[in-house]
Amino acid sequence: MKYNLADAHTHQRQSASQQSIVSRLPQLWYEAEEGLQATYEKRFTEAFFQLHRQPTALVKNKTMLSYAASISTMVAGMFLKKERLAVTLIEPCFDNLYDVLANMDVPLYPIDESVFYDVDRIYPELERRVRTDALFLVDPNNPTGFSLLRHGRKGFEEVVRFCKDHDKLLLIDFCFASFTLFEPELARFDMYELLENSGVRYLAIEDTGKTWPVQDAKCALITASDDIWETVYNLHTSVLLNVSPFVLNMLTQYVRDSAADRLASVREVLTRNRECARKTLDGSILEYQEPVVKVSVAWFRVDHPELTATDVHRLLSADGVYVLPGRYFYWSEPSKGDAYVRMALAREPEMFADAMALTRQVLDRHGR
Repeated sequence: MKYNLADAHTHQRQSASQQSIVSRLPQLWYEAEEGLQATYEKRFTEAFFQLHRQPTALVKNKTMLSYAASISTMVAGMFLKKERLAVTLIEPCFDNLYDVLANMDVPLYPIDESVFYDVDRIYPELERRVRTDALFLVDPNNPTGFSLLRHGRKGFEEVVRFCKDHDKLLLIDFCFASFTLFEPELARFDMYELLENSGVRYLAIEDTGKTWPVQDAKCALITASDDIWETVYNLHTSVLLNVSPFVLNMLTQYVRDSAADRLASVREVLTRNRECARKTLDGSILEYQEPVVKVSVAWFRVDHPELTATDVHRLLSADGVYVLPGRYFYWSEPSKGDAYVRMALAREPEMFADAMALTRQVLDRHGR
């Protein structure tokens, strides 16, 4: 496929400061070869949580590292299966999350993202809808960019209060959380302080894979509340013992680089491509959906009396542009996704602009 706008991994080129990191890869390799595993784990975790403004996670020092968010999700799934817990999972959400849990035979039930739109209705709606042992959210959500941060602290506080009051395990995928740092009015507060002080049972997953262009040499983090930490730790170590110290050493440089430039190298590419998509497709059958958090994907509604997202996918792929139809994200009822497509934005801007121009040409052949 000439233009891959499907997967949300980072495929843009290196910024000037990131190029200097690449030029130092041999040095970083030999440093890791000579150093201690614990040193590189500590440096990475400190850099990551400092960038994300999560001091409580640093103080608690109980985060476990793995090679990918899917591995962290698998560990969470192993815990859910071991404890025989059923899960209420947000919908829409990215299909990998559902697939991992479903393949581990974890019972899954949907809760629509719209439940969280009105902060005053969150608690009563959760009381009415959640009949399982656990609640699994993605914040910011993939593909829509919705976040409870729309309500400041109160949105998260209401979710945590419900889970604590009703003895539910709260699982949150924070893999897109770095994008909240783009928008000061929505920036994350100390999530782990809220989780720890509430006494709620929780598992939180974070990731580097959607933020930095490192050709999938990434690291995910999973943190558990004290009451389940030992069980989760034993499951985690049964999957892997450690992440490569070289990978951790390299990723630490990328995180520090973003701390120094306030994520400019990441933010500017996404902003440029988002605006390109909006302007190029304005007036076409794809209507841009404004997100709460401007994550690294864009969500479009198909405004056509006959064409579905699958049709749009087919038409575009025939001309070399690959996007994802919304069916993949509505895991309990795929037909709900027939009206949406998702495009990845973490791409080289020149290539992305060419892809948008071609997309518009194809769509104009199939107007309303």
